[in-house]
Amino acid sequence: METVRRKRKRSGEDWFVDIVAYGFAGLLSLSILLPFMQVVTISMSPASVVNQTGFHMIPTKFDFSGYEQIATDPNFWHSYLNTIIRTVLGTASGVLVTMLTAYPLAKTNLPYRRGLMMFVVFTMYFSGGMIPKYLLVKSLGLTNNFLVYILPCLITGFALIITRNFFMSIPPALEESAKIDGATNLDVLFKVYLPLSTPVVATISLWYCVQHWNSWMDNMLYVTEKSKYVLQYVLQTILTNGQTADMEAMTDIVIHTETMKMAALVLSLIPIVCTYPFLQKYFVKGMIVGSVKG
Repeated sequence: METVRRKRKRSGEDWFVDIVAYGFAGLLSLSILLPFMQVVTISMSPASVVNQTGFHMIPTKFDFSGYEQIATDPNFWHSYLNTIIRTVLGTASGVLVTMLTAYPLAKTNLPYRRGLMMFVVFTMYFSGGMIPKYLLVKSLGLTNNFLVYILPCLITGFALIITRNFFMSIPPALEESAKIDGATNLDVLFKVYLPLSTPVVATISLWYCVQHWNSWMDNMLYVTEKSKYVLQYVLQTILTNGQTADMEAMTDIVIHTETMKMAALVLSLIPIVCTYPFLQKYFVKGMIVGSVKG
């Protein structure tokens, strides 16, 4: 006998929870969208309009001179290239080292496994501080070295834990059958685990990508050569001081209007905005699966 499932009648409590949830999500979305709209509007407005009306959401006049001026600034594009190189190298090396570290830590028969994981968690809460880190970087000869953008932040504890937990959710029978066929540990990692780990790899790749793209503090602390400046540090200088040193002349100062500042911000957002949609579908799955198994 075929049974018919009746749709449960929604109670007043259900409606209240939905209204609160959607209302909170809407307010959160507006808090993100409105500043972004403001930045885009100012970047497309004439400097005279911006000076008269200040910040506004809808452009009254269109003027792309800010983009034209920033497009002719060699400092901006040189730092843009440095950031792209840093992000690509940092993300690729970070994902590789994270997977190579997470794979042995996912094995329950690894000696001192619990102690190693406690050490990883410890680094998430405590650090040596800014001065000891600077002395370490200097003693390693990484100051004014492009590797200072890669090596000190090569791996993060949270990404390691998420990846390790994901690997623990993979059935051990797959590894055992691969080793019976003569596979080595690296073969198992890259030919068995890696194809099954697309969600978690996409998740940690997005983390590392955003981390490297947004970093500027290491530039300020460890790099004084203007040819190695990254985009975010140049943007920080532009937004804070309204000017940036010319890398060619080393003494000339390029003054930036509010329109140019916002145009530089919009251009700096393009790579991340274009990358995120391709990784979004894996993001939630990677987070959930990577965090449920301890």
